[in-house]
Amino acid sequence: MRTLKVSLLAFGSLLLSACGYNTLQVQDEATKSAWAEVVNQYQRRADLIPNLVNTVKGYAAQEQAVLLGVTEARAKASQITVNADDPASLAAFQQAQGEVSSALSRLLVTVENYPDLKSDQNFRDLQAQLEGTENRITVARNRFIRRCRISTSRCASSRPTSRR
Repeated sequence: MRTLKVSLLAFGSLLLSACGYNTLQVQDEATKSAWAEVVNQYQRRADLIPNLVNTVKGYAAQEQAVLLGVTEARAKASQITVNADDPASLAAFQQAQGEVSSALSRLLVTVENYPDLKSDQNFRDLQAQLEGTENRITVARNRFIRRCRISTSRCASSRPTSRR
């Protein structure tokens, strides 16, 4: 009888641990999915930048330093491969994205000096897309942070982890 109780207890523990493992896997995948959305939105922004730069070039040819700064920041951000399990990689990625944001801010300040450019339909469309993308980045990052808070055992320092 005692052996049967021990066996049932062991079997019950095994079943419960499997449920916990599945829950952890679901949380891990949800966290990875949220991080992928953040990266996708950063990529969307990077894809918009060449169009924006080319539109501005036609009006602001003498602003070459600003245009080069935006292009270089985008190139640098695009070259970084982010490994969410490596804090140094994540920090480099965030720094590169910050440089892109800063370069875009300088570009938009430069645009203020060109009233014809501000009224150009292509520029306005690109600027609206860029603003929408910045909002999407914010939403995606907030969702990722929320996901990490939900599954804190799966996230450390607001980044996804994997145990494979």
